[in-house]
Amino acid sequence: MLTTPVVRCLKKQLPDSEIHYLTKHQYISLLASNPYIDKIISLNDHLMEILPALKNEKYDYIIDLHKNLRTLLVKTYLHHSLSKSFHKLNIEKWMLVNFKKNILPKIHIVDRYLETVKFLGVKNDFEGLDYFIPEKDNVRISQLPFTHQKGYIALVIGSLHNTKQLPENKLISLCGKINKPIILLGGKDDQGKGEIIKTAIGDKVYNACGIYNINQSASLIKMSEKVITTDTGLMHIAAAFRKEIISVWGNTVPVFGMYPYLPKAEELKSKIFEVTGLSCRPCSKLGYEKCPKGHFNCMNMIDENGIADLVNK
Repeated sequence: MLTTPVVRCLKKQLPDSEIHYLTKHQYISLLASNPYIDKIISLNDHLMEILPALKNEKYDYIIDLHKNLRTLLVKTYLHHSLSKSFHKLNIEKWMLVNFKKNILPKIHIVDRYLETVKFLGVKNDFEGLDYFIPEKDNVRISQLPFTHQKGYIALVIGSLHNTKQLPENKLISLCGKINKPIILLGGKDDQGKGEIIKTAIGDKVYNACGIYNINQSASLIKMSEKVITTDTGLMHIAAAFRKEIISVWGNTVPVFGMYPYLPKAEELKSKIFEVTGLSCRPCSKLGYEKCPKGHFNCMNMIDENGIADLVNK
């Protein structure tokens, strides 16, 4: 999601270029309908199997927006191609996590990605992120419960790491205070939690966790009035659709540079809720199964009344 501005700017500003996108198989559905990509190459666990085919393409340039051991191997094998990598800021993030010393530049990761293509004369068009939903995955509003066909709030309850998620009691409290229909979004692992919330609140809540694929969930995001989300992929999908986003931050912090990326004229659509002043936060640049300190204050102290007030306006 966060690399899509690079792809768009490259293709639109260098229209004669041919762009191939190398990514893991599970992410192909996010890019399959992107008109700015000429070819998507699936990367599985056996990188060595596809390296000869990549070499046969005789690429002029490699733009490395991941910068890990795997991409280093690709660049080394295709040594005839000029490559550019973005600055990952791992040391700066490590300093913030371990010593709470913030030396991070005030720049979004998307802008850092775009710096890698400056040498080609490509500039940021400030149009934000892209997300293209295949027609077969567009959910029709008439397919939703009747209670939600005249508008709803999308509430993302899932995340890869538990320390990025709002606790059940907070979610139930929040849903009870919102005066509009709510659709819960998440994966199959979040289905049980969604049912607990729905049981506690009633038909105002529709538990869509685990029912829809990622593109269908994106369609539900697109149709929503507002989006409440934690630091997760659906937050960036909401940004691609220019939604009004209320993002809730736990063990990670927006200063890492991965907050909702919106066009300049629409930045006010993003509101951030976080508990500042905690000596233990951030405790990780990714997340944990549970709070290392045991209290989980970064989420337990979130002001759900303020979130609900913002939604109800």
